[in-house]
This record gives sequence, C-alpha cells and structure tokens, in this order.
Amino acid sequence: MDREIRQLVEMGASEAQAQAALRRYKDVMQAAERIFEGEFADVEETDEDVSMESAAPVAPITPSRTPRSATPDEDGEGEDDNDVDMEEDEDEVDDYVDYDSDYDEKARTVVEADPYAGEYIFVFCSLGVFDGFEGVFFSKDRREEVIEVEEEPETAFMPDTNEQVKIMTQGQWMKGCPEGGEQGFLFGLYNELSSGDCPCPQSCGHRIQRSKSNFFAIFPDFLLYIQHLRSVVKRTCPACKVDFCFACGEPINTGNNRDPSSSDDDKLFHCSNLQGVILGIGLAMLEHTFSEQRQQTSEESSQKSKTNKRRKTDLHSSSSTPKGDDDEDDSYYMSLPVGKKSKGGVGYAGDVKEDTSGQVEAQVIQRLKDEKIGTILSQIREYLPSLRREGGARTSDYMVHPTALAHLRRRFNYLCTTLLRNDSLSDMSDRSVLYFELFEWLETISNHEALASMMAMPIMVVSSVKSVAPKKVARGKAPIRERTIIYEGSAGPRELLEAIVIQAQAAIKGLEGIKTPDPEVLEMTEEQKRMTSSAKGKERELTPSLSDENHRLLLFCQRILATASAIDRSLRETKGDAFVDRLHAALPKISSEPFDHSSITLATTDEARKKAYVDWATQVRFEYCDLTVPREEDKKGAIEESLPHYKFYYNSEARMLATSDIPKRSLAIAKELAVLTTNLPVAWDSSVFLRVDENRVDIIKALIIGPEGTPYQDGCFLFDIFLGPNYNQAPPSVKYMTTNGGKYRFNPNLYADGKVCLSLLGTWSGPGWVSGKSTLLQVLISIQSMILCEEPYLNEPGWANDGGTPQSRQYSSNVRRMVVKTAMLGNLKNPPEPFGDVIRTHYRLKSQAIITQLDKWLILDDGKATIGDSFSTRQDSSGSSNGFKKDVEEMQQLLKQLRDDTFKVDK
Repeated sequence: MDREIRQLVEMGASEAQAQAALRRYKDVMQAAERIFEGEFADVEETDEDVSMESAAPVAPITPSRTPRSATPDEDGEGEDDNDVDMEEDEDEVDDYVDYDSDYDEKARTVVEADPYAGEYIFVFCSLGVFDGFEGVFFSKDRREEVIEVEEEPETAFMPDTNEQVKIMTQGQWMKGCPEGGEQGFLFGLYNELSSGDCPCPQSCGHRIQRSKSNFFAIFPDFLLYIQHLRSVVKRTCPACKVDFCFACGEPINTGNNRDPSSSDDDKLFHCSNLQGVILGIGLAMLEHTFSEQRQQTSEESSQKSKTNKRRKTDLHSSSSTPKGDDDEDDSYYMSLPVGKKSKGGVGYAGDVKEDTSGQVEAQVIQRLKDEKIGTILSQIREYLPSLRREGGARTSDYMVHPTALAHLRRRFNYLCTTLLRNDSLSDMSDRSVLYFELFEWLETISNHEALASMMAMPIMVVSSVKSVAPKKVARGKAPIRERTIIYEGSAGPRELLEAIVIQAQAAIKGLEGIKTPDPEVLEMTEEQKRMTSSAKGKERELTPSLSDENHRLLLFCQRILATASAIDRSLRETKGDAFVDRLHAALPKISSEPFDHSSITLATTDEARKKAYVDWATQVRFEYCDLTVPREEDKKGAIEESLPHYKFYYNSEARMLATSDIPKRSLAIAKELAVLTTNLPVAWDSSVFLRVDENRVDIIKALIIGPEGTPYQDGCFLFDIFLGPNYNQAPPSVKYMTTNGGKYRFNPNLYADGKVCLSLLGTWSGPGWVSGKSTLLQVLISIQSMILCEEPYLNEPGWANDGGTPQSRQYSSNVRRMVVKTAMLGNLKNPPEPFGDVIRTHYRLKSQAIITQLDKWLILDDGKATIGDSFSTRQDSSGSSNGFKKDVEEMQQLLKQLRDDTFKVDK
C-alpha cells in the first residue's frame, strides 16, 4: 500500500487523497484516474475519515481551464483543474470498453455525440475510460493550459554500444500531453517499466529489478534501440526456468507454434506494454530528428528572408508550431501586404536578378533529410497496431495499449500536420520519398478500429510557451524548471489531407491537358449500320502516353486520393455513414456544382459579417466553368466548327493550341492549378477569385478585389490570363480588362489598353520570371499588393519619392473616381462573365461597410474633373461637377437594394 501511495503522491496527489482513492479503488491506475477527475479534490491532509460518497454526475466541460501540472512536482503537490466527476460503480470500471464505444448504449447516455456540431464526445479504450474525464471532443475551439516540468537529463552506460546514452526522463516521456487521462496512463507505464521489480509469473519468489535504462534509453539510431530491447525483454527465471516478458511479467510460451509472438524475432510484439514504450521512444526520436531539420531550415531561410520578406498565404489559420517559430521555407510565394504599407515605389528601377545557383544543392540536401525521416518512419511503422500484418496479427495488435493513441496524437501528429500543411503539391511530389511513407502511416492508423477515429479528431497544438520561475529545492539539487504550455484545437489529419486531395484532383485535371469537345453523335443511317467496320479486331487507339515526370506526378496524385478513400472507408466501417457524411460536410471543397450565392445571409455584427464573408469567399475563390461562346454564335466555316471560341481576350491564341500536346506545359499547369485551388488569398480586406475553363485549363479569368486602405478598395478588377505554349519556361500572358472601354488608366502600371507592367511578366525592368520556380500566384499577389497600392502615384519611377505630396493625393482622388464609376458601379450594373454572382455577393455582404467608405471618399474628393488615359500634375479645378457625387449616390442606392434584397439585374 505504501508503494502505491508514493506513486500517487509523485503524480501530484496529496497523501490523504492517495489514501482515500486507494481505499475505494484497489488498483493504483483506477485511483489515479479518479484523482485526476477531481473526485477527491475536497479531501484535506487533516482528514482522518475520508468521505466515500458517490461523485456528482458528469457536468459539461468548458474549454477554458486553469493550468494543470503535466508532470509530478518535486514536493508532491500538484495542481488539479478538473471539476468533472463521474458516478460509476467499481464493477463498471473493470468492464471492457472499446475505443469506439461511443456507439455503446452506456456511452451514449453520458453524452450526445455529434462531432461536427461542436459537441463533446468521450473516447474509450480497452483498459478503462480513456480521456472521458477530460472531455475529448471534436471542436477546434478547445484550449488547454498545462504546466510542464523540465528535468535534469540522465545518462547510463550501455554495453550494447559501449557508450553513455541519454535516458528519457519522465518529463520528456509526458511532454506535449494536454489530456489528464493520457497523463495518467503515460505516467503509469513509465513508472512500471522504470522502477520496481518484475516477479516470476510462476510465483516462485524470484524477482528481477527494473531500471530506466532497460526501456527508456535513447540510442542514436532506432534500430539500435530495437536491438537493445530484444536483448532485455525475454527473461528466464533462474529458479523455475520459465521464460517471461520483462515488460509485462507474463510467460512467453516458445513451444506454442500457434503463438505468432513466440519466435525470437517477434517477441517485441508480445504485449501492449512493449507496444506503448516502443512507439513512445521511437516517435520521440523521430520528433527530435524532424525538429532539428526544421530548425536548421528555419535558420537558413531566416537569412534569406532579411532581403526578401514575405507572408505565406495559408488555407488553415492555425499553426502546428508555437507562435514565433519560422515556417518551412516556401520562397514560391511573395508577400501580401494588404492595406497600409511603407510609402515608396514598387522597386522596379534596376535589373536585379535572383541567385538560383544553390537551388540544386538545396534540393539534394532536402532529399537526404527526407530519406532519413522516411527511413525512421518505416522502421517505427512496423510496430504500429495492425490487424493486417503480414504473417498474421500479433498479440499487441489486438491489445492496443492506451498510450499508443496518446503517442500518436502527440508526437506523430506534430510531423503529420506539419507535412500536410504544405501548400505546394509540386514540393510534395519532389519529396515523395517522405510523403509516400506518411500516407502508409495514415492508412495503417485508419485501418485499426482502435485508432481510426484519430484521423477525424482535431489536434491539440502548441500555441504559446511561457517560462515559469524556477522552484526552490533542497541544497545540492538542480532547480526545477517549468513552462506553461497553451494548447489549442487545430484541424485533424483528415481535414488537412482534404486540402491536398483538392490539389491532387486539380493536378490530374491539368495533366489531362486540353480536352476537345465531344463530337455530336448523329444517328447512323441503315446503310451505315450494315457496313463492316475496318477497325474490327484492332485494339482501341490509346491516348498519348505521359512523359516520365508527368507520370510520376500522376501516380503521386493518385496515391493521395487512394489514401483519403482508405481513411474514409475505415471511418465508415468503424464510425458509420452518418459520421463520415458530417465529416465531409465540414471539409474544404471545390464544388463541381454552381454555388448557391443566395444562401448567404447577412450577419448583424461586424465580426460575424467578416467571418461570413471569408467563409463565402473561401468556398468560391476557385471554380471551373464554361468560358466558351455558345455554338450558335460561332459559325464561321466548316473547318472551324469543331473549335469553340472563348469569352476571352486571348481567344485566337487559345484556339491555335486547341490540339497541341506539350508535356512540359501540362506538367507546369498541373502544378500551378494545384497551388491555386487552396492558396488564393481570401480576406475581408481583399481577395482573389479565379475561374478556369472546365475543358481548357490554360484559359483563366481572375477577379481581384481592391485592398483596404487604397484608392482601389472594394473595386472589382478583372484580368484575362493565358498560359501559353512555353509556360512555365515563360510567364503567362495577362490582360487587364476593367478599363471602361479602353478609357481609364487606373495605375502607372495598368494601361488603358490593358497592358500590365510587372517585372515578373517581362513588361518592366526588375526581378523577372524564373523558369520552374515563378508562379501565377506570384503574379496575382504582386498585382494585388504592389500595383493596387496605397499611393499609386509612386509606381511611376520618376515620382517614386513623392509620397504624401499634393500631386500624389490628387492622383489618388482621380483613381477613386474611376474606381467608383467603373470598378464598382459599372461592374455591379453589368458584371463581367463569369463573376456576376461573386460581384453581387461581395457588395451585398460588405454593403454597409462600403456605404460608409463611399461617404469618406466623397469628403476626400478634390472636385477636379476625372482624367482617364493620362494624368497631368497641373490639372485645374473643374468649373462644373465632376459627377463623382452622383456616382457615389447611385452606388450607395444599389448597395442598399442589395442589402434589402430588392436589387434587380438588368437583362
């Protein structure tokens, strides 16, 4: 009894609480669970007689909690923030409950579980209630605050390698665990395998002392650790000669050939204790190696970012690393400074060229890193619970240890979510050696019913870290260092994978190349039906084969889709169709059906309006559509009847490439589309919308919303984009279409004839297009942030240093008048195809804000006449009204109609 009390005290309980819990629950782990629940929180040290009254019923759990100690304190005192008690008989505790027993009648009476309605759900395991008292629920709004202890490192001499190796401390073992229930299981396994002794299972009296170096030694290589375990796990009692497992103390029957874990090679699959410790140590090694690589990459990229800063555009708002850490180097994407920024020109003056000499070397280094991580993943995957194991499932495959899910959710998810947040399919395919192994892990986990639900669970990630003042300890002892870690809910693996699925589907569509319209099928005449086909007996003509590089990308995309399908299939088998259907409804998607813009309702608060706008824009920012001219309008001759025309500035160029097959171009377009589907910037301040022809993925139209804080704010600016025959060796062709019939020049870099001056496009001096690296996304963001800027006057090289001058203010006033007349009023009354619904919904959702904005613009107007194609810095005041007030009033009236749902579209 004294030993069990000491264990509970080390876990953070008081001695009185430990005694009370053990009186009621004879097993130390059950007692620990109930203490962590808070069942004995009212027990004080002075209590002689401990109340054994039943706990209160389960109460709703709120995401906000006070800090909880994740590891035991030195003095035995710990903080406990759990106010949830559970009323349960001792007999019920001993019942077997499966992980997925949320379908069990008893489980459903505790909590009504609807994961994607943001409600709570309890998760169970074979050794009792698992995380039930902590309230693991499918909500990304969850927030946990935990105090973690940093202990002094320990070492031990290992005869295996003839050297000193580090020993994993208890704090390291439990690091990153925000769940009280998981902490109990982790502590229990660590304590069991690192101290005390293991008695002979035959009760002959012989006992073997355990030490931390037996199971928690950290070798430089995972296979060395496995080799070490094989040398210590099988023990023979010197008294009765029985073989037994040093991890669980149960006999190993080497004579039973039907026992798959009886052979020497398979003895590490003997019990769930071994499974828990192997996964814990292996994933800790993996996490350490991966973190070191990311830190090295971050340090290298930080040097580059001093001269070329950027802000990465991301589909997901949460991060898998603490705030302040650098993201992976993704120099594909340029910065997106929306709104105010420092005054100055766009920096085109000069022939600056990017140094790409180290690109090949960096790719080789990255590949070596990926191979190292992939190898470790492959080695550890062998010990994942799997009922589909080659040669048959082992004992530990059936008896999954509670810590297995804890290790996977804490350590594997760090690597998993980091890799799945990669927003470049091109980069992922280049690193396929690592991603293929990641997909193997995801499928293996999803195929086991005890682990499958992890694929749909939101992940708790570190959002901030704060050091706590060191505690005072006895002389001669090192101070105890503590940190307060705040964990927040984040997207789960299946949700993150969906963004990659969308990219893969787009890439496959791009690899298909240009599709010619299916010929009209005419009914055969009787004579034709009687004719013998000359192709009889011949194989059907195949489509042209893909190049090697295109084929590799296609296989990679198909592997992504296969992994997602496998996860969904497993979830349907373990959680049911309704669960998966709700999951899919919450996933990001590129809909093949037209979006119902009328379903968007107006919110009543500013915060709700902004959220509704971003949610809507995210769903409609990228769509495929039909950009062809109807056939009845396209009858110029028998030869051209089969080739459609397009509602597109580059119609002639597109039709010339209608039957071309350029593998390099197809590959570049496939990678481009993959990035664009999930990375177009979306915000209340400014967004970019893209429409791609469903059969000609090289024909693209873009709509850029003017950024907040600029004269272009909330204007809608249309661009036609063609990915020509030499794409990506050469930049795309881009034409500016919002010109009021060729009359308005909105910017020194946006001509009235539609020319876009941008160094990336080769139409201006400065950093130009880099083959194989520059992207259309760069072009779009450059237009959005560098051309549609706060002071467009400064984009003229000769005026680049005149920020804040009267001339600059006058230029901006002129731009605002043109924006209201054409980019706002003109586009709302006669919206350009295919953005009619987008433009109307944009103005409807932001109607109140834009009405206020226009009032401010009216005050700022200088009353001068609007100048379209050219601008004179000596422009005189107009003697009559410039029409700006009339345009503003008409625009405001249309906005009110949109807001009140009385706006009518002119036919």
